[in-house]
Formats: sequence, structure tokens, C-alpha cells
Amino acid sequence: MTVSAPDDNRLLAALALALVQKPRASLQELAKAVGISKATLYRFCRTREELIDRLMAHGTALLHATADLVEIEEGSPIQVLPKLIAAQLEHRELMAFMIYYWRPDALDNPAQAAQWDEFTHRMDAFFLRGQREGAFRIDISAAALSEAFGGLFCGLVDAERNGRVARTSIAPTLEALFLKGASA
Repeated sequence: MTVSAPDDNRLLAALALALVQKPRASLQELAKAVGISKATLYRFCRTREELIDRLMAHGTALLHATADLVEIEEGSPIQVLPKLIAAQLEHRELMAFMIYYWRPDALDNPAQAAQWDEFTHRMDAFFLRGQREGAFRIDISAAALSEAFGGLFCGLVDAERNGRVARTSIAPTLEALFLKGASA
């Protein structure tokens, strides 16, 4: 799994946001929205479907990169959780895109399915480790905690996009909502 160069990251983030804001936009409209020519976008991705697949793969790679960055397998889960939230929020455009464009058939692509399964297992392992260390309650499965965390994250990112939640309140709100119901 590789995260693209910084210029590609900025372009992918801009394209992700443009697709969320204008879901029916043509490649030409998307290129205009992000300030590049249609030819440049075409060299980057030849079709909408290819662009969507590339953004999904990039978003999944970023999820892994944020887990690596905060060393999700190390340290106190209570100390890692806010770092994980902050790291994922740095890529909110890609997260909003993934929320908006996620489809179960995306897992028909074996490479994407493997990446997504690996991330899911990492999150489940994080919550299971937190349960074993007494940080998270044990009456809710680690998988359910993982899904609840993901659901809260997605809901708050989408609420920010819709103007219902302030950008600066997402991280503390997510941490408070999650930990108040998941603390041991």
C-alpha cells in the first residue's frame, strides 16, 4: 500500500471533495472544480469509474497510514484513540468521499477487499487490546466497538459537511461520545 506524492495527495483530496459536492459532475466539470485541465485529469484517470476506484484505494491506504502514524498497535488505547481521530480528520475530504461513495460491491475488487479487511482487523484488534487492558468495556464485542467508532466518525464528518457540526468540535465530540459509552 502506497500513499501518493504530496501533489497527488492534494489533487486526490480536491477531487474527492469535488465529487462529494457535485456527484453527477463530468470529468470536465471536476477538472474545472479543482483547477486543472480536462487533459491533465484524463492523464490522471481516464474515466469516472477509474477516478472513484483510485480515490477509494487512496482513502483506504490513508486509513492504514493514519493507523501506522499513531502506532495503533502500541501504547495505551485511551492515548492512541484521540491521535487516531486527529490523524483521520486530517484527511476528511477522502473520508467524506468514502462515506458518500462506499458500496458493498467495492469489495468485489480483491485488492480493495484485502486492504479493507486488513484495516477492519487492525481496528478490531485495537479495541480488543483496549478491552484486555481495561480501557474499554467488555460487554460489547470488539467488532461492535470498531463499527460504532466508525459509524460515529462517519456521521460527524458528514454532519460537518452538511453544516450541522462545527469542524473544530468533531474530534472532542467523537472522543466524548465514544468513550462515555465505551469506558470500562
